[in-house]
Amino acid sequence: MYYRTIYIVIIIMLLGLFVENPRMSDLGIGYIWHVVLVAMFIPLLLLYPRFETQKMRIMIIAAVFVYFYSLFLLYGTWSIFLLICLIPAISILFFDSKLFYFSLIVNGILVTVIFFYIDITAADQVIYPFSQFDLIGSLINFMATQVAIYLIFYLTYERMKKIQVYYEEIRQSEQLRATGQLAAAVAHEIRNPLTVVKGFLQYYEQDNSYSEKTKQHFHLMIDELNSAEKVISQYLSLAKPNETDELETVNIKSVLQSVTHLLQSYGILRNNHIDLHMEEDCFIAANKLEFKQLLINIIKNAIEVSKDGDSVIVQARKKENNIEIKVKDYGIGMSEAEIKSLGTPFYSLKSKGTGLGLMICFNIVEKYNGFINFESTKGKGTTVTLQFPVMEGSIA
Repeated sequence: MYYRTIYIVIIIMLLGLFVENPRMSDLGIGYIWHVVLVAMFIPLLLLYPRFETQKMRIMIIAAVFVYFYSLFLLYGTWSIFLLICLIPAISILFFDSKLFYFSLIVNGILVTVIFFYIDITAADQVIYPFSQFDLIGSLINFMATQVAIYLIFYLTYERMKKIQVYYEEIRQSEQLRATGQLAAAVAHEIRNPLTVVKGFLQYYEQDNSYSEKTKQHFHLMIDELNSAEKVISQYLSLAKPNETDELETVNIKSVLQSVTHLLQSYGILRNNHIDLHMEEDCFIAANKLEFKQLLINIIKNAIEVSKDGDSVIVQARKKENNIEIKVKDYGIGMSEAEIKSLGTPFYSLKSKGTGLGLMICFNIVEKYNGFINFESTKGKGTTVTLQFPVMEGSIA
């Protein structure tokens, strides 16, 4: 569909270049510039599907501005002016709000400059008759088209955002369902033989007939089996989440103090420090153990990605009807693509990670009607924001 449309656009551009073009006969600078513009524009349109990057989108928008404004200055027809009015609409196809507002502002500035130029030259010669004879009317019509385009963009963008959120929820739901089915199918079958092997290894570890070096090997194997059991337990918690947990009043300040105190020694081993900033007591309705598990996972991840000697900042505050918790590190950071992949099965930025820890975090946040967001920059660190509704009737 894209290429069919682009081929039609290219044919129209070539027709405008060679069919009854008033500047074709003299082959002057204006016509040569027109040829250069067409030769520049066509490759961008053809290459875009292969390079759907922000830079390519900016190049296309810039090329559109240069192309249509150059044609307007060369030929001055009403049809080209109409296309100039529609330039911001092109950025709607890219689903990029920043690019749209940029196009809208630049278009307004350039048309204002051109109309000012037309007004100055109107007394001497008639170059753009359709505008010069009704300059104010043309400007009003231009403003009307920009308002209409903005309205179309606003309605389209809001609808697309809702659809995007809807499909993202479906995608996450499918991932959790698939992971749960996998866990239910294999977790118990794997745990049983692991338990037997672990039992014999523990028995042999206590046997004095083996040397200390051999016992160290047994101990190492038991540690690895413990790690495997931990992964299986994570799978089981995803396969059969406990929906019947009774809600209790959770004091955010108390839980954060407990968790940061617990992880402080872990951070010291890595030469990192946890700074907790929270003044008032805030309360939410949740399961205290699950909420602790959520905070431990998030803060522990922040410590592990931090550079040697850096601090992890933990902040909590009441924001309107929500409790907002922020965990900020100054570690390696993540790209936009890496952030989008967080919480998916088997995706982890750790060399030995399974990705299940964050999946469980997403589950806990969703279970208690919360919100989780990641903001990150490569090489500068990551900020994780958690929000939960304030418990009704609680006193901060």
